[in-house]
Amino acid sequence: MKQTRAERVATAIAALVGLAIWAALPWFVGRGTIDILVFSGLYTIAGLGVSFLLGQCGIVSLAQSGFYGIGAYATAYGTTVLGLPIPVCIVMGIIFSGLIAAAVGIPVLRLSGYFLALATLALAIIAHVLFLEVEWLTGGTLGIGGIPRISLFGFVFNTPFRFYYLVWPCAFVVILLCHNLLNSRTGIALRAMRDAPDAAAVAGVKIESLKVRIFIFSAALGAFAGSLFAHYVSFISVDSFSIDRAISFLLIAVLGGVRSIAGTIAGALFVTAAPNYLSRFGDIHPILFAAILIVAVIFLPGGFGSVIATAWRASIRFVSRNAAAAR
Repeated sequence: MKQTRAERVATAIAALVGLAIWAALPWFVGRGTIDILVFSGLYTIAGLGVSFLLGQCGIVSLAQSGFYGIGAYATAYGTTVLGLPIPVCIVMGIIFSGLIAAAVGIPVLRLSGYFLALATLALAIIAHVLFLEVEWLTGGTLGIGGIPRISLFGFVFNTPFRFYYLVWPCAFVVILLCHNLLNSRTGIALRAMRDAPDAAAVAGVKIESLKVRIFIFSAALGAFAGSLFAHYVSFISVDSFSIDRAISFLLIAVLGGVRSIAGTIAGALFVTAAPNYLSRFGDIHPILFAAILIVAVIFLPGGFGSVIATAWRASIRFVSRNAAAAR
């Protein structure tokens, strides 16, 4: 749909302000906050995959932690044991995750509702067990250390400050990719499948095939985030890919608003930052986090995305009124 002049102006202003804040933020906050922002970027990439599945296909996926781990272990093993270049290992992890997603997605995605959710949970549990038991590949409980840092033209991303300027551009590219996908013919087919599956099938949409393709896309995003995670922390172990991580990715999608890309970013920031800051209250912090989740679900049924959308519409009206007054 074609944007109005007010929408174009508001978009340009929001983009410039957002870019300025993003570029300047690390210079005014501490190392711990930058670290949280880096993990928020990683979780945004992985969370977008879960959000896409849930919001566009109605698939509740708890398998993302498994693909996150596959990407991390693929790049860790490839760089430390095989001595392959980092870009090759990242691509290898994405491809490997995609192949596994295709293999398990074809039978699993024939299920629906809570049976499908339980099946994806089973996939996450299986992945966690394999990460623990296949010691020759994953290092088992000892993990894999000495993972090299990513470098670009001699510039090494070896601090949270530097990695911030790598992970968020990657996240922005993924966001743009998701936005373009939603507005493509595939996006139209997804909305048709979500809102009227019978009519979509009659119209020629291959529903099962489309679900598998989006599942593969989600897995690729999870693997990409996992690869970046491995190179950021330079050490990975099985504890990083537990069921708790799968639940965190699902929380990002639900709290952010499953049909809002901007909401997913807000959800990732919340899930990453809230536990960290609440930990200052001691052992009671999990209860506080749970209470905040309950409040958010009750008072924000549309997630953070609904708040962002409301603020966006208000900014459009503000720009429109000022433009009319200027004329």
